[in-house]
Formats: sequence, structure tokens, C-alpha cells
Amino acid sequence: MTSLVVGAILLLLSLTGIVSAGRDVTGDILRLPSEANKFFHGGDDDEVEGTRWAVLIAGSNGYWNYRHQADVCHAYQLLRNGGLKEENIIVFMYDDIAYNEENPRPGIIINNPHGDDVYKGVPKDYTGENVTVNNFFAAILGNKSALTGGSGKVVNSGPNDHIFIYYSDHGGPGVLGMPTLPYLYADDLIDVLKKKHASGTYKSLVFYLEACESGSIFEGLLPEGLNIYATTAANAVESSWGTYCPGEYPSPPPEYETCLGDLYSVAWMEDSDIHNLRKETLHQQYEFVRLF
Repeated sequence: MTSLVVGAILLLLSLTGIVSAGRDVTGDILRLPSEANKFFHGGDDDEVEGTRWAVLIAGSNGYWNYRHQADVCHAYQLLRNGGLKEENIIVFMYDDIAYNEENPRPGIIINNPHGDDVYKGVPKDYTGENVTVNNFFAAILGNKSALTGGSGKVVNSGPNDHIFIYYSDHGGPGVLGMPTLPYLYADDLIDVLKKKHASGTYKSLVFYLEACESGSIFEGLLPEGLNIYATTAANAVESSWGTYCPGEYPSPPPEYETCLGDLYSVAWMEDSDIHNLRKETLHQQYEFVRLF
């Protein structure tokens, strides 16, 4: 299930929807000026006004949380295949999975039982103890002076640019997990998004959020007028779910004793893998993903 809230909480459906700050609703149709192909099948940046940026973050560590880093690595491959330049994609992940002694395929991460390696080529921008809330916020705001460790990459965006942020991990009411302390709190994240908007350094911002109770991060907190479009894996009170887990169908290869992905994340990424996203809007993708 996905949860959707429009602006200051316009619930279009009882359990599913899109959070939108700055919307155009005509009848029963939610019209979004930003399309998914800007990030996933956009071709060269010359075809899109402005530069496309992405921030990808896995908020966990430990082999039992394999799926979160697998999600982020898969997202990176999709973005690269969609034409985003490596220097415009910022990756946060603890990086303790690929070569973990429990990984049956050393140096390889998969996000689907029959999938290819999604780890190869993923940049190590912020890993280990550098996966922090402070660095995450500094990267979004383009504030290099606030960084502590890591590659130094930040979203150095301008007024015509498009930004995609994707987070995958555990969550609770108003809070998201991180592999280091402090955790990521909804109020702090919303404040950063407000600051980013106030700086005039993006045209549109898309936020995909994978976590239990992830709707609580935006519901009632994300103001209108920011030109931000967010979808979440769950509403404010429900769980999100892993997928490709042992004992379930479809199962991971028998040598894996952990889930390979998260249901919401796998749904939107596999949809991006197979659909022509030059024509599919974010809302159309949402309608597809919510079926899962």
C-alpha cells in the first residue's frame, strides 16, 4: 500500500495517494507538471530544462537490512540508465552488505531473485559513519561547509533544476531510521525542504519514501506552494513490507536468508524498468504501484 496526501492533507483515497505541495487538480485528475521520465528515461539533460539531481539514502546497516541498500543501488542504476550524470547523483549507504561475510555472492547485490548485480559502479559518496542526518541535509541544501567526511558532493542546483530524493529504511511516527545518531525527524526534514525552496534552487522536487508509517513524515507538515511531490510506502499508521523474502513467493535464491527488496520500492523501480516513462506521469506510476 502507498499513502497519498495532497497538500495540507487532501485524502484522495482511504489508504493510498500522493503528497503534493503545489498541485493542479482538475476534476478527478491530479495533473503533475513534473514527469517521471525527467529522472528515469529522460535521455540527455539537453532534453530537459535545467539539470537533474538525485540524492539516494539507505538509512540502515547490517546484513539483515540487505534490502535497503539493494533498493538504493537499484535506484542508482535506473537513474544512470535514464541519463543522469554520476556527478549529479549523491549516494548515502553504509556499504557493509556487498562484502559482508553473510552475503552468499561477495561483491554483488541483487534486488530481484533473477536480477543483475546493482552494486557495480555505485559511487561511495557517504558511507559508514559518514551516513548522517547532518550530511544528508547539507547535501540537499548544497552546503559544502557543513559536511563532515564523505566525497563532498552536494546538490549544487539552480532555479530551473529538478531534484529527486529517495530514502529507504525503517520508520515510525514522525521519525526515520539512520545508521548513526541522531535519527531523521519529520520536522527537521520539512524545515530543510522549506529552506531549499526559499533558496530558489529548484523547479521541481520529487521525494519517494520507503519506511513504515512514512505518511507521518509529510501528513499535515508539508505546506503547499513548495512544488514538491512525494509518495510514501505507507500511511501514517501502517507498516511497509519487504519483498522477495525467504519462505514467500517469489522467494530469493535459496542461499539468501534475507529479503532482497521492499515492496513499494521494488514496485516503482520495476515499473520504471519496464514502462515507457517518457509517457508515464508520476501519478500514473503511483496508480500502478498502489496495486501492490
